[in-house]
Amino acid sequence: MKKNADSKNNLMHENKTTLRTKHALSKSASKSDACAIEKSTSSQNVHAEDFMRLAILEAQKAFKKGEVPIGAVLVRGGKVIAKAHNMREKKQNALLHAEVICINKACSRLGSWRLDDCEMFVTLEPCPMCAGAIQNARLSRVTFACEEKTSSDHLCQKILQSPRLNHTCTLVHDRTFEAEAATLLSDFFKLRR
Repeated sequence: MKKNADSKNNLMHENKTTLRTKHALSKSASKSDACAIEKSTSSQNVHAEDFMRLAILEAQKAFKKGEVPIGAVLVRGGKVIAKAHNMREKKQNALLHAEVICINKACSRLGSWRLDDCEMFVTLEPCPMCAGAIQNARLSRVTFACEEKTSSDHLCQKILQSPRLNHTCTLVHDRTFEAEAATLLSDFFKLRR
């Protein structure tokens, strides 16, 4: 009981201190174009900026811990539900990408694997594993700051719009924090070479 009360108190504190505005999703996209990579509009940027800033802070935590600096924030109705950063090295678990940890936390907090009314903000375009997890959790939207440098084949987009799946997810490349997210990644790998 105490753990659930602490989690709820932390969640309420995060929601009050990290975001004062509501973020509304556009429901007007048709199913056929829902997974196309969209360019975010300036009004979307204003609302998304706080969430992406939190994702950058998570990526910075990962950097300091010697993890690949990727951060993710999961939002529902304009409120932060979960946030995470990569933890593969610390836990020695290949599955512990920021997106997967974030989805796991959100499922626990909300008591459901269906997160179809949630959206994710992540510092790097999701890898194929994370794109699959995003599809399985039925997220409505994913906004990422910088492209994976090997993404010329648009694999993430292909997974999110696969006709084999009965769910669609909007994928948005918001370049507002692209330079900051990319610099974190390049600095991290320069230190390891």
